[in-house]
Parts: sequence; C-alpha cells; structure tokens
Amino acid sequence: MLNIIRLIISIAVMLGGVALCVFGFWGWGSLVIFLGGLVLLTYFLNENMLIAQYYMRKEKMDKAQEFLLKITDYEKQIYKGQHGYYNLLMGLIESRTAPLKSEKYFKKALTLGMKMSHNVAMAKLSLAGISMAKRNKREAQQYLQEASKADKNKLLTEQIKMMKAQMGQMDKQQVVRGGYRQF
Repeated sequence: MLNIIRLIISIAVMLGGVALCVFGFWGWGSLVIFLGGLVLLTYFLNENMLIAQYYMRKEKMDKAQEFLLKITDYEKQIYKGQHGYYNLLMGLIESRTAPLKSEKYFKKALTLGMKMSHNVAMAKLSLAGISMAKRNKREAQQYLQEASKADKNKLLTEQIKMMKAQMGQMDKQQVVRGGYRQF
C-alpha cells in the first residue's frame, strides 16, 4: 500500500475516533483512536521491513528476503527516513548469495543515510569486505577506518579486528602463476 494512502487512512480513522468521543462514546472512540495510531505507526515503520528484520535475527534469510521483496517500490511504500535501512537489509541478504553484487545496496544505503551509527559501521564493514574480495587494499583500509570511527558503541570491534587480520594476510600472499602462495 502506498505510504500516502496509509497516512490518509490513519487521519480519517483518528478523526472518526475523535467524533465518537465528542458524541459520548468514550470507549469506542479511544479504541478507534488507538487503531488509527497503529495505522499511523505503519506509515513510519513498514511492517514488511519489521518482519524481515525479525527473520534476519533468527537467521532465516529466505523468509526475510520474501518479506523484503513484497516491497515493490520502496520510494513510495516506505517513509523517506527508512530508505537507507531498506537498502542495508537488501545488501545484507544479497551478500549471502552474491557478495560483489551487494555493493550497490550498501553504497546506496550510505548515500541515503541512516540515523544509527552501528548500521553505518556495518555497511562500511561490509564494503571493506567486498573491497578485500576485489583485492583493493587501499579502499578496504579506508572503509575499515571509517567503520571503526562509526562504531561508537563498539558492537563490531571483533569483526573489525578480524578484517584487519585478514588484510594483514593479504600482504603475505603473492600471486604465482594463477595461484596464491603464502610465505
């Protein structure tokens, strides 16, 4: 459902609840106002994204992808402040199957912006991993530094340390006739 339609429906339902209260039906009026508030809440938080996040926490990526794919046009169906989070979720799901294709989602999530710093750090950490897969060490180091700055609550410190250790191993590897050899 388009986001503007949700807003119109919630306002109409809440006005109906106010009208019920004015005519003396306080119980029904407060219930209808509460239901209008729930519809208004779906204007700001899309239910498909909430369910997809739930399934991602349970590590059921196929179910999460199923609910995210129900959002056909995210620019019309999701509140503008949630566009970055939608692209982050799509990037995380895409990174399970095709890591190099998920780069566009992470970059779009960063350009659209996210309010929570640990989500920004997660996107930059994922971009660092993609850069390492492309053998672009300089870009990977830049993303790791930005991720460590953005991780203010220190939620991703272990993952950042692991990435730095893997980057150190990149220096030790040398290309020898189509294969890699460690010293």
